[in-house]
Amino acid sequence: MHKNRFTRIGFILAAAGSAVGLGNIWKFPYITGENGGGVFVLVYLATVFFIGMSIFVAEVLIGSNSNKDAVTAFETLAPKESKYWKYSGFSFLTGLLILTFYSVVIGWIFHYIVLSISSLPTNFKESEDVFTNFLKNDILSQFIYYTLTFVIIAYTISKGVKKGIEKLNNILMPSLIGILIFLLIYSIQLDGFYKAVEFMFYPNFEKFHTSSIIVAVGHAFFTLSIGMVTILTYAASLDRNVNIVKASTYIVIMDTLIALVAGLIIFSITFTAAQEPSKGAGLVFITLPAIFYEMGTIGIYLALLFFIALAFAAITSAVSILEPTVMYLVERKNISRKKATYGVAFFAYLVGIFVLLSNTDAYSQTLTFGSKNLFDWFDFISSAILMPIGGILIAIFVGYVLDKEVSKKAIIPYTGETFYNIWLFTIRYLAPISIIAIMLKEIGII
Repeated sequence: MHKNRFTRIGFILAAAGSAVGLGNIWKFPYITGENGGGVFVLVYLATVFFIGMSIFVAEVLIGSNSNKDAVTAFETLAPKESKYWKYSGFSFLTGLLILTFYSVVIGWIFHYIVLSISSLPTNFKESEDVFTNFLKNDILSQFIYYTLTFVIIAYTISKGVKKGIEKLNNILMPSLIGILIFLLIYSIQLDGFYKAVEFMFYPNFEKFHTSSIIVAVGHAFFTLSIGMVTILTYAASLDRNVNIVKASTYIVIMDTLIALVAGLIIFSITFTAAQEPSKGAGLVFITLPAIFYEMGTIGIYLALLFFIALAFAAITSAVSILEPTVMYLVERKNISRKKATYGVAFFAYLVGIFVLLSNTDAYSQTLTFGSKNLFDWFDFISSAILMPIGGILIAIFVGYVLDKEVSKKAIIPYTGETFYNIWLFTIRYLAPISIIAIMLKEIGII
């Protein structure tokens, strides 16, 4: 095996690490209950295995057949008369934008790992005050944790594919799964477990609307790290003889199961404490810490394990979104990996400082433009505009531009022609239409 190539299991764990992020653990459970429970889960599973996985396979196909950085991959596989397709590879810039605010959130998680050991908030009011004060006033602590995040990410990338990315994921992903299994076993014994099961899996058609379908498609798309050439870049370090459909299936199943298990854990704990689940940061950084404190000594250990699991999920994702830019600089500009890594990481780090400050009382007014601060703008632009555009470009390229013999050779020998035809139809028609619908909803048009 080449020193710069993933092993098959290494690729699966790394790609799963990229896909499994904070959205799995705090967003998916909530939107499930908010959009019809079990009926939403069925729609989500259908969309993730048809639309989400179709584009996922397309990204892996481009990467594994080129074994090049994203820009060179499009340039190499596109017909000679379609020279402008190489610019699709610059979707890796979306990842840099995401890294600036994602690293800020990872810093919050590190802070709560420390709080779990030292002093969890004793009630919900105190918990809200602790988080609000940390977010808006404690610039120094945020800066320290934020800096630590970038040091971990940059160091990992600088070590390369085998010694850095694969090694990190070979440790963190099994550890994450082990922690979640332990927390699930504990949650099954709680009084709120069956209510959590009902909340997530009982079909509630009153809450399920047409817009819920778009929500399901959107989360299926975003949870797999599609649209910023992360998976394409990882696949470029994959052996060409790997069954890309089988590997993609493993990754999608792992990503989905982790989201479902995380939901059961979070809501079992929440309902046992007779609390209603809140959305996003409020659930993870305000509601849960107070509940963990009320659970006594066991709650301290559970809090520590929970936030460590969150950190593992977030770090593996953050590493993956920096790698495409680094690989581009290494292969296209002949810059050494260490120089490319630390140069790009430092640039993103500097921009991220302004993102961090935009949440603070001291600088929020200066760094607010229109209705959103810099943190919210970067989140909105990346998720509502740039990632969907990246996904559409991949679908169109593989569906209409790429030589069909390339995709047939990579898929038909492993799955048969029927699967290939369904996949091609999805890539050509269902995926672009679905992604456009996602964009329109995120922007607020529908």
